[in-house]
Amino acid sequence: MNWTNLLLFILFFGIMLFLHELGHYLVAKLFKINVEEFGFGFPPRMVKLFKFRETEFTLNWIPFGAFVRLSGENDPNVPGGFGSAKPLARIAVLLGGPVMNLIFGVFLFSLIFNQVGVPDYSKVLVSSVSQNSPADAAGIQIGDIITEVNSTAITSTEILVEIIQENKGNEIELVLQREDETIVTSAVPRVNPPPNEGSLGIAMTNPLVETSWINTIPLSFQATYQQASDIFSMPGRLIRNEIPKEQARVVGPVGIYSMFSEARERDEENAGSSDPYSATFTMQLMAVITIALGLTNLFPIPAVDGGRIVFILPELFFGKRIPAKYENLVHTLGFILLIILMFYITAQDILNPIQIP
Repeated sequence: MNWTNLLLFILFFGIMLFLHELGHYLVAKLFKINVEEFGFGFPPRMVKLFKFRETEFTLNWIPFGAFVRLSGENDPNVPGGFGSAKPLARIAVLLGGPVMNLIFGVFLFSLIFNQVGVPDYSKVLVSSVSQNSPADAAGIQIGDIITEVNSTAITSTEILVEIIQENKGNEIELVLQREDETIVTSAVPRVNPPPNEGSLGIAMTNPLVETSWINTIPLSFQATYQQASDIFSMPGRLIRNEIPKEQARVVGPVGIYSMFSEARERDEENAGSSDPYSATFTMQLMAVITIALGLTNLFPIPAVDGGRIVFILPELFFGKRIPAKYENLVHTLGFILLIILMFYITAQDILNPIQIP
């Protein structure tokens, strides 16, 4: 076992769980809801660190994440507690954790873009060339930037695709930028290209360029939204057989650690003298996981934040509160089922290890 990877995994995963609980804590304090304890790690308690107002900050023996114990969490009769707060305040507190995970996802994507650069959508980069294709015959290489086709400036992939489609079967002149060299060549886009190949026989992308931290923020929000959208659309895509079942499998800590170790190995393989501390794959994996953590906590499942929100909705819309004893019973049973499910998922992670595609 790689102990460095294990310690880093505990640290990263612990940070995600800590930020989740920090979100609950900050929103609770915003609505003046008493927080009895903010624990670093999970019980049993090791030591009480300090007390800030009514909240005890503690260090616990299980070094994984954190927890927040709200006053009157399951009792609406406790003054200043969670249960006695207004419905919207309780919903806001429950949303605080998942929202904090999504914000952390934006932060991680921002780190990634700051490290590798952001796409320059005004340029078209050749990312692959098919063998025996018109592009191959024309001498086009991976890494070339296509600047002109038939004297038309190429400022987006859409423009290039449109020109190629309009000139199938006809010779086109291409101007390429290869490092500091300008190359002029010609090719004839195919009318009927082979399956999974385009008329010219290239795959296109946008080159990455360095930018300031602030310029990565909009793209980071976009990446977070796209990842969230992919997670929500996965059940439907799975039903329509658009993705293999293996790619939609739920994983637990053991499976996540396996993917974390593989991401670390990829980063170590890609690290070079110019970038000896590359952690792109690791940060990308952690961004995906923290977004998934935030979203799954919003699902209407008993014992998680989304399930608790469901029990508040009747009070919000109809002014009638579900008795606390029934809500507590459902969440207790839900928690037991989640523990059983986690054991099953962990067994699957061990018997059928998952790999990053």
